[in-house]
Amino acid sequence: MSNFSPFRRGYVSIIGRPNVGKSTLLNKILGQKLSITSRKPQTTRHRILGIKTTKSCQTIWLDTPGLNFHSKRTINRYMNRTATGAIAGVDLVIFVVEAKTWTDSDESVRDRLAKIDTPVILVINKIDKVGEKKQLLPFLDKVAREGNYKEVIPLSAQRGDNVALLENLVAESLPEGEALFPEDQITDRSERFFASELIREKLTRNLGQELPYRLTVQIEQWSEQPTLLNIDAVIWVEREGQKAIVIGKQGKMLKLIGTQAREEMETFFGKKVFLRLWTKIRAGWSEDDAALRIVLE
Repeated sequence: MSNFSPFRRGYVSIIGRPNVGKSTLLNKILGQKLSITSRKPQTTRHRILGIKTTKSCQTIWLDTPGLNFHSKRTINRYMNRTATGAIAGVDLVIFVVEAKTWTDSDESVRDRLAKIDTPVILVINKIDKVGEKKQLLPFLDKVAREGNYKEVIPLSAQRGDNVALLENLVAESLPEGEALFPEDQITDRSERFFASELIREKLTRNLGQELPYRLTVQIEQWSEQPTLLNIDAVIWVEREGQKAIVIGKQGKMLKLIGTQAREEMETFFGKKVFLRLWTKIRAGWSEDDAALRIVLE
């Protein structure tokens, strides 16, 4: 009897409301950071593709913005479209919720997924935040009964608990076929994209609750040498008061953000980085369709 196992490959979307740990899960699976993270909801604005290739499987993961059907803001509409668009044509959907927390937004996502034919695995994340694991059982039972799921997996994306189990179940669920990407490729995004995202992550982590949603980052100049990257980036805000907050007293906040972003870029790109940041005003960019097409697509 042959021990031959066919190679499997396919697309898997990670879906859920904001702040349930989708990006942390993708980063843990890949073993490196592709998606930026923070404690603030809706840090992810883009569809992030992460590729993991093993000897028997190539899984193409799609991290998506948190689905928020209750906000009427234009930027939320764009992010919802990005997230729901990532469901179409995939082989499997991972629906991520938070342990012992079920909200109206979770309900809306579940109802949306009920209308598709694609198999769905329900992931109950952040089980490390639950003291007695037996406290999880009623919640697991309830959410499992209220949806049509291929599997229900409690895990901790932060610690890695049960993440390997999820990966194995996903691999078994994918169709047979040849790899769709070279085995050493891990994403379809450019280095410029990751540079802008790392700057935005530092802004999100260092600034107040609302301001990160009113700013965005664009790379204006990019020049590369064998051991050095020169990057000029603009932080766009909507009002003069926001610009003052980003710059900070005597420029200290902008300097802190630039230092943190530069240090992480040097690790990410494996070379020295010379980063220059400017802050400029573009009134109402987050409600401007033309601006959003440039920033989010």
